[in-house]
Amino acid sequence: MGMIIAENISKKYGDGDTAVIAVCNVTFSIGSGEFVSIMGESGSGKSTLLSIIGALNRPTTGKLIIDGTDIYSLTQDERADFRRKYMGFVFQNFYLIPYLTIAENVMLPLATIKEKKSKKRAMAKDALSLVGLSDKANRLPNEISGGEQERVAIARAIVNTPPLLLADEPTGNLDSKTGRSIMELIKRLNRDGMTVVMVTHNHEYATYGNRVLKVADGVLI
Repeated sequence: MGMIIAENISKKYGDGDTAVIAVCNVTFSIGSGEFVSIMGESGSGKSTLLSIIGALNRPTTGKLIIDGTDIYSLTQDERADFRRKYMGFVFQNFYLIPYLTIAENVMLPLATIKEKKSKKRAMAKDALSLVGLSDKANRLPNEISGGEQERVAIARAIVNTPPLLLADEPTGNLDSKTGRSIMELIKRLNRDGMTVVMVTHNHEYATYGNRVLKVADGVLI
């Protein structure tokens, strides 16, 4: 995974007097293998910034370069391929499909990959083992705790071993003890070589990163 470089990125929603500038002229770089926390109050622009880094939200102006690739010069299909290969996403809401087993939920990102079903099952098993849930593979989401559901969401994000993990308030719906265990897991993935960019408003969890980027009113401060 090469360096992430953001150059003069801005994101504006709407036009004229009603325009909202969510991100304003932001420049930064994130090295391979870093764990960077993006901190800010609600509405500060931190989640918008993460969605831009995640190749999900085209900036109004500026460039995003990941591993030498100008992400927003790619076509939509090329960008989707890039995301699939390079990125795993973890959100505050777990987004698990209730009628699929834990293993089937974890296998979802592999749906478009040309591999045998047995290989995909093995990949899901490996990911669940990494997050300590090998014994829950055949359960449904409503049969496990909130913390375990977040671990499943992390397993799904890393099932195809992407070099970059993007996490948006991954502990937002969890109690503090469970939140810390999720942060320890994310830190371990980082120590194993995964680059992590995490949005949080929690000062304690932000310190799990090697570096903190603070955002206020769409500006990096």
